[in-house]
Amino acid sequence: MYEAKTKEIVLRRVREALAKPAPFLPPTPDFTSPLHHASTEDLSVIFVESFLKNSGTFFYCETEEAFFDQLYTFKKEHNLEHLFVWEPNLQQALQHAGITYNDTVQDFVKNGDASLTTCESLIARTGSLLVSSANAGGRRLSIYPTIHIVVAKASQLVPDIKDGLQKLRDKYKTNFPSMVSLVSGPSRTADIEKTLVMGAHGPKQLVLFLIDDLPH
Repeated sequence: MYEAKTKEIVLRRVREALAKPAPFLPPTPDFTSPLHHASTEDLSVIFVESFLKNSGTFFYCETEEAFFDQLYTFKKEHNLEHLFVWEPNLQQALQHAGITYNDTVQDFVKNGDASLTTCESLIARTGSLLVSSANAGGRRLSIYPTIHIVVAKASQLVPDIKDGLQKLRDKYKTNFPSMVSLVSGPSRTADIEKTLVMGAHGPKQLVLFLIDDLPH
């Protein structure tokens, strides 16, 4: 008798629940909407602030000529005898500017004081450089040398990571690079006794020369 009453109570509750209107369901999330709100600040300002917070070294260049002058001074002040450059367009530019560089592969790991490369884009929100294996610098020039020098243009600035990846897709289409990486300042680790060590697994210094090629 007790079991019958219990069963009837449960069934009544089920019928009452089914008779009620369905609960409000929240709308399906829009995964295409940006995760972060767009900033009204200039992209270059946002980028530089984040880049410096990541312990990067930044140089602003009004023109390409200013870049050559500042690179020459930086190379001299840091006594960089072996500046490795493997990208043909950079090699040609440095030749015209009278700046010496090393284009060999022999003893690269042993004598790699510094490297000079380009990058795919500059991510403003994180202050990161988006690099890939598609250029002649490949994977090694951004990893082995003590100092990694990058030259980029203001037109390469994008708001966020997804924008940088979209530029890669548009540029390379089906021939997508085998390696894509975000470089956010010098390499660092705190694995050893929770003490921050710079340059443990890569360059100890990340240097960016930003050429302003935007119309004013």
